[in-house]
Amino acid sequence: MSKMELLQNPKQRKLLFSAGFSWMFDAMEVGMISFIAAALAKSWSLSPQEIGYLTSINSVGMAVGAVAAGYLADRYGRKSILLWTLLIFSIASGLSALATGFGVLLLLRFIAGFGLGGELPVASTLVSESVAVKDRGRAVVLLESFWAFGWIISAVVAYFVIARYGWQWGFVIGAVPALYALYLRRAIDDSPRFIKGGAGKQASFGKGLKEIWSSPHRRTTLMAWILWFTVVFSYYGMFLWLPSVMGLKGFTLIKSFEYVLIMTLAQLPGYFTAAYFIEKFGRKFVLVVYLVLTAVSAIWFGYATSELSLILAGVCLSFFNLGAWGGLYAYTPELYPTRVRSTGTGMAAGFGRIGGVIAPFLVGMLVGDGIPVSTIFTIFFVAILIGAAAVLFLGKETKGLELE
Repeated sequence: MSKMELLQNPKQRKLLFSAGFSWMFDAMEVGMISFIAAALAKSWSLSPQEIGYLTSINSVGMAVGAVAAGYLADRYGRKSILLWTLLIFSIASGLSALATGFGVLLLLRFIAGFGLGGELPVASTLVSESVAVKDRGRAVVLLESFWAFGWIISAVVAYFVIARYGWQWGFVIGAVPALYALYLRRAIDDSPRFIKGGAGKQASFGKGLKEIWSSPHRRTTLMAWILWFTVVFSYYGMFLWLPSVMGLKGFTLIKSFEYVLIMTLAQLPGYFTAAYFIEKFGRKFVLVVYLVLTAVSAIWFGYATSELSLILAGVCLSFFNLGAWGGLYAYTPELYPTRVRSTGTGMAAGFGRIGGVIAPFLVGMLVGDGIPVSTIFTIFFVAILIGAAAVLFLGKETKGLELE
């Protein structure tokens, strides 16, 4: 079934777009934080370290949310947990607009992160279990492509709203998904595979954790945790700081937002090419190739000096990094049996989010200490190559395999 044929199936199309819009709202929220941080740095006179705290606390919440929601989705179903996580992050986002102090804002960003981190692995598991084996990888990568639309929306909102009317409006717009959750409640069904084979068979959290580290899954889990950590570490370290890095390279706030919007547009073809290659050449091919090219783009961006070189490097960085993310979300749910699929995916994502906590804070410290951008991006270059090596040497190919 081609991509167009997949979209012509009414039931699969409805599921893909329904889950995809929730994914888009997630991305809009995460993207908005990078622009809001740059605006808050000016209006609240935040130090680079404080910006690092702000972006890191979101990832702390995402780590906790991914682990908790992964287990709860194996226990209570994918659909109900998807709805609850969507509501949690959108309500916390709306309340963030009312924050009058840095401490209150950090607390609300943790709660929003909890919802964000929980929704992503649950949505990918739901789609992965609801689509035929020959279309599974492509469907999840297409689901991931909605992330690019969310980032594009956040960049547009930043350029036309945040830069002109203030950061509070970014959070207000981030509350919109709460209304979408009401539609989603009626629009989608739970995973048929969970209903038939997983409901009532889930292990306790301790047993689920023990199972994913048991001998049949140990090598896979080690690979997945390394992969998630390095990808999340590099992504949140680079992309949450993009507007601020552009400022460090001498561009105004408006100009920085404009260039980041251009770079963000490159995410879409990155996803679509990954969606094509993932069923043609396999999951390992997409992950290894796209991660290696992401690493090359990172080192290029770090050392770029001219305006043109900076934009081209940023475009390549977006293209290959987000294509790799598509492969990551398609690959991980295929590694585990139904009874612990969401737990295994959530635990890998949760461990990865630790990288998302460390990276923005680390960048804030390094920038505050006057470390060159080129040195910072060299760190990401090495981290991404470690992730690619883990897939190459420890990963198993899941293309065409029926889910257990």
